[in-house]
Amino acid sequence: MALSSIAVDPVALCGGGSRSRIWSSLTPSHLAPSAGFGWRRKASAAAASRTVSATAAPTAVEEVGQGDVFERVASLSQVSAVLGTQWGDEGKGKLVDILAKSFDVVARCQGGSNAGHTIYNDEGKKFALHLVPSGILNEETLCVIGNGVVVHLPGLFQEIHGLESNGVLCTGRILVSDRAHLLFDFHQVVDGLREAELANSFIGTTKRGIGPCYSSKVIRNGIRVCDLRHMDTFAQKLEILLRDAASRFEGFEYTTDILKSEVEKYKRFAERLEPFVADTVQVINESILQKRKILVEGGQATMLDIDFGTYPFVTSSSPSAGGICTGLGIAPKNLGDLIGVVKAYTTRVGSGPFPTEILGKDGDLLRDAGREFGTTTGRPRRCGWLDIVALKYCCQINGFSSLNLTKLDVLSELPEIKLGISYRQTDGEKLKSFPADLSLLEQVQVDYEVLPGWNSDISSIRKYNDLPLAARQYVELIEQLVGVPIHYIGVGPGRDAIICK
Repeated sequence: MALSSIAVDPVALCGGGSRSRIWSSLTPSHLAPSAGFGWRRKASAAAASRTVSATAAPTAVEEVGQGDVFERVASLSQVSAVLGTQWGDEGKGKLVDILAKSFDVVARCQGGSNAGHTIYNDEGKKFALHLVPSGILNEETLCVIGNGVVVHLPGLFQEIHGLESNGVLCTGRILVSDRAHLLFDFHQVVDGLREAELANSFIGTTKRGIGPCYSSKVIRNGIRVCDLRHMDTFAQKLEILLRDAASRFEGFEYTTDILKSEVEKYKRFAERLEPFVADTVQVINESILQKRKILVEGGQATMLDIDFGTYPFVTSSSPSAGGICTGLGIAPKNLGDLIGVVKAYTTRVGSGPFPTEILGKDGDLLRDAGREFGTTTGRPRRCGWLDIVALKYCCQINGFSSLNLTKLDVLSELPEIKLGISYRQTDGEKLKSFPADLSLLEQVQVDYEVLPGWNSDISSIRKYNDLPLAARQYVELIEQLVGVPIHYIGVGPGRDAIICK
């Protein structure tokens, strides 16, 4: 079955009719308040409360249990975003999950299944998400996978199956951009071959095929979701990709039988994917016109940005603020609050410079305390002190309105805590900014501010003033050094384990 059309009627997809119904066009009236979105509250008062002009909005108050969270979340802009500020794994998914109750749409704008966001439902059940946006546990939220994402369909279907087998409805609640590029199994094979070829200089990728898929996109021979409507030319396009890979890597081989098998598989995938496909650029922008609230969920983080990260030890997309516009088709003028998520210490997976890394036994202790093992790969993360130089750099690039400091509880048993506040060259000269030159970055000497620990369990605390004085001093020094307020503080993995400051 071909994908009959790419514009979508949200009412049909989200419970207002047959979920497989695809309209040939999307007009503002389809997104008008009277249309009765299936993902919105049915009660008119609740529905009205979720528009930008509202004076009140459903929030995560029930989960967090404090009125100041209600006020903070209700004040967020119509289009807001949650982005990572380090090398990923900061805990973005948890904040998105909490905020999603106040937003109509949660959208991914870049990356692929290399993103690993761990969230928990009300019963404490753990969900590891890779492609599906973290708003999926909130039943009234529409989840959008934007054009900037690279989509591995077998992985997406597996993720949807896992969610639905645990009682989470996905059909009619997830839209996949018709402009998104398809990531094939052979991209993952090429990723591994490329890493093996680099030997001791390997990047340390997840080997999920992200880089090779973006490479196909950039050299303009990639295959997009909308190409599934044209199976008569699909085989030819796929063969070009396979032939290119075979010519580049000696260890990569394909046959006509493999090609035929892949084409048949994607014919089935096309039929299965049809109810999820939409012109998400249109959906997002009509939602903006109709004052629906949109929350953008970034994957990875700014220090892995293809332009601003520690190149070449980076991802292949733009996890910084610019990726929101290019990955969803949102005009810059429509962007509002950008929340940067930063761990109370620093971690990174894979190779690359890490100035504040803690080596040996102390690094192992921090890793075990924070359970620092990759959601996507299970690899142990490298651990270190919070790097203020890198954090200021990320805040400068993204223009964050506030920060979410996560995993503060992990530091609770440390007798003292260090903050990396500046870099010096080997001759003692202080660097004025975060350097692009990796040879320089690998040799910098870090100046540390040493603070006392608080040596007490803070995981049950829900009000900022109830934190130990030393913990508050740590939070406030970070604010002072980077010049951005910390509005949210994570003190545990659960939904309720958050403090609003």
